Amino acid sequence: MIALQEIQDAQKRVAKVISHTPFAYAPILSKKSKKEVYLKKENLQVTGAFKLRGAFNKIAKLHKECSGVVAASAGNHAQGVAFSANYYNIDATIVMPENTPLTKVNGVKAYGAQVILQGANYDEAYAYAVEYAKKHNLAFVHPFADRDVMAGQGTIALEILEEIDEIDAVVVPVGGGGLIAGMASAIKQLKPSIKVIGVTAAGAPAMRESFRLGRAVDSTEVRTIADGIAVRDTSPVTLEIILETVDDIVEVDDEEIADAILFLLENQKLVVEGAGAVGVAALLYDKLDVAPQSRVAVVLSGGNIDVTMLSVIIEKGLIKSYRKMKLIVTLVDKPGSLMKLTQVLAAVGANIVQIGYDRTSASLAYGDANVSIGLETKGKEHQEEIRKLLHKHGFRFHEER
Repeated sequence: MIALQEIQDAQKRVAKVISHTPFAYAPILSKKSKKEVYLKKENLQVTGAFKLRGAFNKIAKLHKECSGVVAASAGNHAQGVAFSANYYNIDATIVMPENTPLTKVNGVKAYGAQVILQGANYDEAYAYAVEYAKKHNLAFVHPFADRDVMAGQGTIALEILEEIDEIDAVVVPVGGGGLIAGMASAIKQLKPSIKVIGVTAAGAPAMRESFRLGRAVDSTEVRTIADGIAVRDTSPVTLEIILETVDDIVEVDDEEIADAILFLLENQKLVVEGAGAVGVAALLYDKLDVAPQSRVAVVLSGGNIDVTMLSVIIEKGLIKSYRKMKLIVTLVDKPGSLMKLTQVLAAVGANIVQIGYDRTSASLAYGDANVSIGLETKGKEHQEEIRKLLHKHGFRFHEER
């Protein structure tokens, strides 16, 4: 594991730039999960994610010996490296997957780094970055398989234990494993009774499978909205520490992650990206082997979510929670038909937020028209009332999901 002294030294280095992020009780989540839940809000970190800690610790130790650094990242490590290189006035080149959200690309460029978009996923970007660093004789800053980086991430655990040492479990997102390796190293040396639980995305299962089997195994592909933990291959470096210090690793799927993002937005007033929300998803869907009323700390590792993805999550969440309804209604294409439909909807208290009219679709019979309608609704019973009333008035319709 990472020595406690290394993590404590890292804490002194990073103190000059990081935010000591809030660690706060979450009453609504506690009630819902039947646990006493505290959130470590690294989504409010200076660069929007915990990665600044490890990147800065690493670059603080090597900046005098190199002219520039190279990193591969889906976004958060990239911003941490770019910020740190800018702080020490050295060049930074960041290789990012081609599908990286624009907000993360722009975030890196804002710190003065050069961005190269290369590869379909993190692992392909990583392979390119390693070769690029060798070719240009630059220092490569690994996002997780590096002791200095892991030590920097471990400073989160020190902050949590400074606030509250009587805790039963700490829940940590897992991608490459650097965050949980650093945090678990600190926790097991300071308070070994605390259970450390990792959470992976179902679409990026390599580390969970490796933990289960006790050896490094890789995935053939990764696909998840939690792009910050979408790592295809397992690092033997982080796995060795994880096997020594971590008690369990569970997984959540994209639907559960999306629900957690929306839950945090609505109930905690926090914008959290997919990777940052997996711990909350594990709580909401009862994935953790932790007794009721246990005191649990959950790391919200980042908040750099693409606004387009956020809008999709919100829209789908409204539909799943019966607060929005989408209908395609087939009308006779004559004056008054649409007015009759809107009057029926008004009578049942459904608010129209979107409407479209199509009379040219090849699937329509001559003389018919399709009306697509988005409705604000007040729950499952209200939607059932709308359906009954439409049927009663003879409207032909189907729902969009």
